[in-house]
This record gives sequence, C-alpha cells and structure tokens, in this order.
Amino acid sequence: MNDPNPKGAILRRPARSRRVRLLLAGILGSGASWAPADFTVDVGRGPINIHTPPAHDPNVPTPLVLLLHGYSSNGAEVEAYMRFLPLADEFGFLFAFPDGTRDILGNRFWNATDACCNFFASPVDDSGYLFALIDEVKAQVSVNSRRVHLIGHSNGGFMCYRMACDHADVIASVASLAGATWLDPNACLPAAPVHVLQIHGTADLTILYNGGCLGAACYPAAIETVEQWATFDGCALIAESGDPLDLDAGIPGPETVVIRYTTDCDPAGSAELWSIVGGGHVPNLSADFSRLVVEYLFAHPKPGSDILGDLNCDGSFNGADIDPFFLALGDPVEYTATFPGCDILLADMNGDGSVNGADIDVFFLCLGGGCP
Repeated sequence: MNDPNPKGAILRRPARSRRVRLLLAGILGSGASWAPADFTVDVGRGPINIHTPPAHDPNVPTPLVLLLHGYSSNGAEVEAYMRFLPLADEFGFLFAFPDGTRDILGNRFWNATDACCNFFASPVDDSGYLFALIDEVKAQVSVNSRRVHLIGHSNGGFMCYRMACDHADVIASVASLAGATWLDPNACLPAAPVHVLQIHGTADLTILYNGGCLGAACYPAAIETVEQWATFDGCALIAESGDPLDLDAGIPGPETVVIRYTTDCDPAGSAELWSIVGGGHVPNLSADFSRLVVEYLFAHPKPGSDILGDLNCDGSFNGADIDPFFLALGDPVEYTATFPGCDILLADMNGDGSVNGADIDVFFLCLGGGCP
C-alpha cells in the first residue's frame, strides 16, 4: 500500500411500530428476523455500498462506521488490510469504505489538512462529501446519532481528524492509524468534544511519529496530536498508562504502549495514544488489531440515551423519567440545560416529529408496558 509522498452525520425518529422494538432492544436491534440487505448511496461521486449486518432492521437506530484509505490507496484495499467487515456483522454496525478523488498523478487522496494530502491544490471538498454521505445514509435507514465513528489509515487518518474538526456534533469518535491532526490548533475549531484514538508506529518513516513535513506543510507529532485533542475535549494533560497491547504481529510480545487523557474531560470527549514500538507505516496487523479498534469506538459514543422515553438518560425507561418528560414538554430550554447530552426527541412518544401534549397518553401507556 502506497502512502503520502508528494515527490513520487438529529437522531431520526422511528415510526411508532419500530419504537416498541427500540424500547425493548436497545441500540443494536431487536433480534427479530429481518433479512440483511446492503444498499448504495450516491452523493455525487457514484454509488457507495453500505454494508448492513445480519438481522438489520432499517427502522432501528444502528451504529455507522466509515473506513478511510491512505494516499494512492482505495477503500477496498484498506478494508482488505484491516478487515472490519466481519466485525460489522459481529458487532452490528453499518459499514462503508468510500474512495477519495484522484489527483493529477492518478492517486486517490483525501483533502484533509494542509500537510496531507492535497498536493496539487484540488478544490475538492472531502469534508463536505463525507458529511453528505453520512447524511444520506441517515436518510435511507435509521442511524444511531450517538454512534457515528471514523477509522483511517495515513491520509485517511488525517481525514478522520478533519471530520472531527468540522463535524464534531456528528462524529462520536475517530481512530487514526499513522495520521495526524492540523499542526496549528487554530485551524481546528470543533463545535463539540470528540473521542480520539491515535495509533502510530514509532519507526514510521512516512508519517513520522515525532512529526514532520510533507513538502512545505508540516504535521504534529503523535503525542502533540493527542494532547491537542485532549485540550479540545477539556481534559487535564495528565497521562494515564494502560495495559500494553499486541497490535503488530511482526514484533514479539505486547509491543504497544498505551497512554490516555481522561481526567476532567467533557463526557463527550477523551484522547488516547497507542504507540507501536518499532512499528512502521503499514504495520503487520495482529489478529486483535481491528477488534480492539472497534471495541474502543463502541466504548466511546456521544453521551445520552437511545431508549425511547428515557428522558433522564440513565439507560432505562421507568418512573424516574416522568418529571423529566413533563419538563421536556413544558420548558424545552430548561430541559436541555438540566439534562445536557440527552435527546429531547426521546419524548416524542407518538412519532409525529414533535414533543407536545399528544405524547402524554403514549408515554404512560408505554410506561405501563402497553406500547401501541
């Protein structure tokens, strides 16, 4: 796989019939037997296949993961390298691996940061394109708005950070292998916190672990990328050590050092660095690599609840939600201030797209176990 070398997505409200399934099933589906069916979306660059997991119900909010390739690579190639498709079926998430456009040398790229990898000043808006892609998936099936995640390698990792900068209200968490964020923190103004995971080989000779330049533009070191995002997320710059991991099958033992910034963070954000000691730009990924990445992403959604009627966002629908429900009806501004991160539309019990008195009877009917 070649890489940078300039010289060479509001939670869609379910209809009333699927609200009951969501209430019973939580975030990953109801367990009923709906046949899986991949589908395509096209937002101006041709059809993109969206893989659906087994027993996927298009009416139940489902996590969405996008995988982004490196410079001169493509979506199919990075998926063949990382192999997330089996995990999409196992964990139950929608999955796509789109392609960037080609530069004048014929290499596919993402217009991510000034350093990588729009080497020929293309006007292409990849941030807008990927946002539109997420939005179109949401238009066709119900996407869990708390669980939109991005994974990228190299230029794709840079693009993950660009998306987190530009669309922080949509992206829950990103995982970047051998990428980096903007060198200038002022170039990134995220509207909300985002959980970020930086994975980087210390012996990477393409995107240097300690930072470097691609042509006239430079990128930060791996630790600088993580600390920049820790700052965006309101975290104290106090590094905490995690258990070592085995991410590179070509290096004996658990070679990867883990540090985390989680102290005093906003609940919607944190930052983590997995340093593959001795790892290169294209590590020989271990059998555990992709699973560990997915487990990280699933452990880092946006805060809130997916359960209809759970107006206090404690993960269940019960009598404790009665007062928050009436607060949502009577004073939406005060509700939002009292329960930050909770989705007020979880009070839309009758599925008409608004929160009003027509939801009261359905609320109490469902509370008693008799949802229509």
